Order: sequence, then C-alpha cells, then structure tokens
Amino acid sequence: MSKTKGTQETFLHPTPMLDELESGPWPSFITGLKKLANRTHNPMVRGVLDQLEYSYETKMGYWKGGVVGVRGYGAGVIARFSMVADKFPEATEFHTLRIQPPPGFHYSTKSLRAVCDVWEREASGIICMHGQTGNLQLIGCTQDKVQSIFDQLNQLGWDMGGAGADMRSGMSCVGQARCEHACYDTLGTHYRVLQKYGDDVHRPSFPYKFKFKFSGCPNDCANATQRSDCAVIGTW
Repeated sequence: MSKTKGTQETFLHPTPMLDELESGPWPSFITGLKKLANRTHNPMVRGVLDQLEYSYETKMGYWKGGVVGVRGYGAGVIARFSMVADKFPEATEFHTLRIQPPPGFHYSTKSLRAVCDVWEREASGIICMHGQTGNLQLIGCTQDKVQSIFDQLNQLGWDMGGAGADMRSGMSCVGQARCEHACYDTLGTHYRVLQKYGDDVHRPSFPYKFKFKFSGCPNDCANATQRSDCAVIGTW
C-alpha cells in the first residue's frame, strides 16, 4: 500500500513514475484515477495504474485487441486484453463500451447519473466524454459483464455507438438550440442521418469506417473538418 500526504494508507500500490505526472501545473488524469480507486476500492483501476507504471518503466505498451460484443451487434465494444496479465491480474481485461450521444450533447443530469451508477457498480467507473469520437465512452469492464451492462443501459434508453469498419457515431454542435451562429438545424440533421444509418452503426459492413460530423457554422465547434469523413458545415 502507498500513503498519502500524512499517514493515511491508501488502496493503491506505489507508482513513482506516474506520480511525476501529477507534479506539473496542469490537471492530471493520474490524479483522477487515483481518487476513483481510493473512493471505490475497485481492483481493476488499481491494476490499470500498476500496468501503466510498468509501461513507463519498460517503455512498452501492453494492451492487445480481440473480439468482445453483445448479442445482435457487431460493433460498439473495443476489446483490450493485457499482455502481462500474469503480472497484473486485476487488469486482465479492460474493454470499452461506446454509447451514442444525443445530437448536440443534450443530456439531463438524471440520465447521466443513471449511466454513472451502472458503470461504477458493474465496471471501472471511468468515463470519457467525448473525445473526438463523439461517443460517451465507458472505459474498463470485463467480458462477462458486457452484455449485462449493455442491457441495463439499453433499458435506460441508450444505444451502442460505432467502432471498427462501420458507420461511426455522428457528432453535432449545439446548433440552433443555444447558438446564434448556427446556419442550419444541426440537431435535426444529425438525428435524421442517425435514423437512416443506424443499422450500419451496429453491424459493420464497410471496407473502412465512415463518420459524419455536423457544425452549424464555419467556427466548426464539432471539429468536422479535421475529424470526420463527411463534414456538414453551415456557411454565412
């Protein structure tokens, strides 16, 4: 066990190299992971930190891919298996579920709390919102929990996002809902495209991925120009 400032013991093992990433003036993802691990006492999060420390020591990455999914879907789960599971059994599996966001990222706090409750109860508790994929990314679960987690999220109204050679999850700016610069209805356009290509998001049939992003004006808040295959951008 490592110790915090003072004498209180923590749930974590010593990670001197990762500690260096907390020493600068900027927020650190290491601090966030440590807080989560100490609050939840989740062995998976501790194992991931231990493996990351080992990666810094050896200057190697130790995750490999694989195939993990849910019934009826061919995409949406990004499989990650540890190549050094014998050293870090708590991090043997660390799969990610991609959940489609609503157009314009309009969430209620009630809906987000429900997702967080499921993920923290059943998996690592680590969530990424949203990166450049646009997905609500739930990072870190085991294969035996994937189906149950998806079923619970689906009951709450959520659906799986895209991954692999398929139609990827779309992404749109807040559009006319909140922004005076929007030149077209990004939310409605995003929704109609999602309804048209939903099957292609869930069941890969393309030779390569394809992604839409919708920005209401040339400010391009959805970063459509750089990070999509079909950028739909309003002009003044």
